[in-house]
Amino acid sequence: MSTEQHEADAYGQELAAISHHQHEATAARFTVFQALAAVGIGHEQADEIVSAVEAGAVAGAHTWISESSAPHGSEPRFEDGWHAGVRDVASYLRLIADRTATTERGRAASSTMLVAHLQQPVSPALEEAPPGEQAPAPVPTLEAKDVLAAAERFPWAVAAPGTRHWPDGSDFLDVALSAVRPEERAGYIERLEAFVEEHRARLEKMLRTHGPGSRPASHGRYALIGQPETLVVLERMETAPFLLRSRWEEELETVFLDDLEFVWGPRTRLSR
Repeated sequence: MSTEQHEADAYGQELAAISHHQHEATAARFTVFQALAAVGIGHEQADEIVSAVEAGAVAGAHTWISESSAPHGSEPRFEDGWHAGVRDVASYLRLIADRTATTERGRAASSTMLVAHLQQPVSPALEEAPPGEQAPAPVPTLEAKDVLAAAERFPWAVAAPGTRHWPDGSDFLDVALSAVRPEERAGYIERLEAFVEEHRARLEKMLRTHGPGSRPASHGRYALIGQPETLVVLERMETAPFLLRSRWEEELETVFLDDLEFVWGPRTRLSR
């Protein structure tokens, strides 16, 4: 086995292990939010409690990394490089802990909405409204082709057509749009455009570091990065993460969503 193949296999095993832990954390977090809601803890306080626990876990990793040392007997230049790398990683972990403690909001509310959605019985066919009663307002339609056309207008977030992993990503788009709630459909394209503009630097970096042609992508992972449909997935990941994952798990392989979520690092990382 070549060194390159061995490294690729080891990297794949590492990603599989991380994915397993992320799935376990998702289930555990969902259970915690349900338990807190059951004892009367409000959404904001529940978010603060869970965020504090998660920030503490990252802080623990920071301590472990900071206290690590180069292998015994290493040359001084190697030790200098080791400690410089440790400082960089530790600083990044501190930033993650700070962000986790202060920006992880809206997750408890999303959990509650998902529970309500899952418990909602299948509605019978709508009957004709009795005389004198106003029929419910029709739900606005959201055409996939219109959303896709809007997403295609952002070259800093979308790879060139010839380099994309899937020439047709309609399955991903359909699932993402199914997580757009009826009350959000009117003006959704404008919402998507505002989201992409707001996160331009973040999207540029993601496309550059993990998009088509990058080293991580060469291992066959992060295949959604660079797809125009992914912009809708990311917007839903930030807005309705639990609902998105629920719909995704019904239709598609979760590894694609897990990889995207890992790179994006949303405020609500369900697979972390």
